[in-house]
Amino acid sequence: MSKNALISKIAEKFSFPDEKKLLDTLKATAFKVKNEVVSDEQMTALLIVADQYGLNPFTKEIFAFPDKQNGIVPVVSVDGWSRIINQHPDMDGLEFIYSEEKVTPNGGKLCSEKIECVIYRKDRSHPVKIPEFLDEVYREPFTGNGSNGPYTINGPWQTHTKRMLRHKALIQCARIAFGFVGIYDLDEAERIIEGQVITDLVGEASTEAVKMAEKLVARAQKANAWQAALDYAGENYSGVNLTHILAEINKAKALAENALPPPSASDTESNPGKQAAASQNDVPSENVNSGKAKSNSPLAGAKRNLTE
Repeated sequence: MSKNALISKIAEKFSFPDEKKLLDTLKATAFKVKNEVVSDEQMTALLIVADQYGLNPFTKEIFAFPDKQNGIVPVVSVDGWSRIINQHPDMDGLEFIYSEEKVTPNGGKLCSEKIECVIYRKDRSHPVKIPEFLDEVYREPFTGNGSNGPYTINGPWQTHTKRMLRHKALIQCARIAFGFVGIYDLDEAERIIEGQVITDLVGEASTEAVKMAEKLVARAQKANAWQAALDYAGENYSGVNLTHILAEINKAKALAENALPPPSASDTESNPGKQAAASQNDVPSENVNSGKAKSNSPLAGAKRNLTE
């Protein structure tokens, strides 16, 4: 799908006959900027993500911050996260488990030390369980010194401590359960823009994970087996390695679906990990459940074809 075709698709979806006015309207409303100019490329990048996840930029389900590399940081609101989770065809319910241990963070309200989100998928026998710990994600109130002396500004973490931790647990669990990548909540986006990237978003993937990401992308492109590639990554990797592989697969999938040109050679040169990509005959040396019996289901067959 070309850029013009994508804009036409969005315009038709929201009954917006004037495509130029559509872009101008979204540039003015869907980007968190003050005096910066939003480029057509940045706007197109946001529309690609909105189209991929079926989110509405007019109702603030998705918006963006421009980043320092002239790209964007796509932000999905809590309502947007709820939409993509509930609309996923394999969604089969969720629940939250609150720890009995309580703590009152600086400036915040009494809250469980951790909240665990449990998501059930129709196609899996075991649920995905992800705990989120308050001490790892809590943001202190903003303090400063003004002409009248020191001052403190409370944010959502101070006024709605429990709700914010629950949102964090939901979003992290959804990422693992459904492979949602390349999108952030507002809290994460603000930390990225401020250069205070949270633990889950820092660090580098291992060389083996970088190689496997390229291999899975190549095989998924050839066989159109994107879901099998995502499932394989989720079953065999974790942490920053999983985040990297899922991001690469979903980025390639979005490019393929929208018929965008592949990354240029300069992009590859700027990422040393890509230069060390393995050949298609490389086999993962860790995190692989090699002892499990092979399944004859179509999906399992597709997963085997990705790595054999």
